Amino acid sequence: QVQVAESGGGSVQPGGSLRLSCAASGRALSLVTMGWFRLAVGKEREFVASIKWSDGTPDCIDSVKGRFTISRDTAKNTMYLQMNGLKPEDTAIYLCAAAVRTWGYDYWGQGTQVTVSS
Repeated sequence: QVQVAESGGGSVQPGGSLRLSCAASGRALSLVTMGWFRLAVGKEREFVASIKWSDGTPDCIDSVKGRFTISRDTAKNTMYLQMNGLKPEDTAIYLCAAAVRTWGYDYWGQGTQVTVSS
């Protein structure tokens, strides 16, 4: 059984920063990719960013480029999302996902709320 758990959400004013963490645990854990998704009210779930576990290659959507940075600590099986310059449109539940295969995500966290408001 593999578990992933997010932490670090909260409420900030526009322009503020937050750092999300996602820890993966489980027997024979062999990560391929970890990613962040977000779910905003009235919208479908949206991919935000991902990172290849083997070499740290990142990927993200255009709307967060230059503001969000994804990173990982392979020794801790933990992924991070540093979010700077937050905007109200970044408000959402942020979900962490882990892939142990080359296609698709296999395990999901419960999510952490990020609220950006003045």
